[in-house]
Amino acid sequence: MNNAKYPPRRSPNRATGFSLIEMLAVIVLIGIVAGIVVQQVGKNVDKGKYGSGKAQVQSLAGKIEGYSLDNGSPPGRLEDLLTKPGNSTNWQGPYGKQSDLKDPFGHAFQYKSPGEHGDFDITFLGKDGQAGGDGVNADYGNWQ
Repeated sequence: MNNAKYPPRRSPNRATGFSLIEMLAVIVLIGIVAGIVVQQVGKNVDKGKYGSGKAQVQSLAGKIEGYSLDNGSPPGRLEDLLTKPGNSTNWQGPYGKQSDLKDPFGHAFQYKSPGEHGDFDITFLGKDGQAGGDGVNADYGNWQ
């Protein structure tokens, strides 16, 4: 027979496939890529929650304005939006829900009436729930 026409035959005893080292290398590479993807997705989730918290401050400010129109002044505390305070004569609420009083990270909004920047101040403290910070930990107020 002419060997030039036919490829060499493999030995029937030799197993084909991937070696353990090749499989481990692929698993490590997949792990590295997965870690990078998870980290980036986590950052985007926090950015989305931060943006939602800023929007929630403005929504809550609108509810407080509605309370003020009915009662002549802003509520003394945010809980007065949900249940009628004893000193209110024209309360038309509830003006919101319990979930409106917490930011997307689960922290309570800071509220002050009268405020330093107007009739009332609402402050969203960001992801860390602490005053100050930058990025998703930055504070945001209804006067900004």
